[in-house]
Amino acid sequence: MTNKKRPWFVYMLKCCDGSFYTGVTIDIQRRLEEHNTSKQGARYTRARRPVELIYQEVLGSRSSATKREYQIKQLSRDEKLRLVKQELVS
Repeated sequence: MTNKKRPWFVYMLKCCDGSFYTGVTIDIQRRLEEHNTSKQGARYTRARRPVELIYQEVLGSRSSATKREYQIKQLSRDEKLRLVKQELVS
């Protein structure tokens, strides 16, 4: 077992109904698969499958990822769209 810290991610999904879901994880691919296929996906996304990953940020700790998740959840839909668009341009 290594002592290397694993990065945390905050991510945003677009659901099939056009709504957004924001969460945190240490494994984006596993979590995306859970949202799309298993009962371990969030209740919100289970009813709105399939979902697609539209945004992610790498952060150093669970605490910073959770704080950023809260900030993103406070944004309006238009602000979230600008955040996603900004990431696509970068």
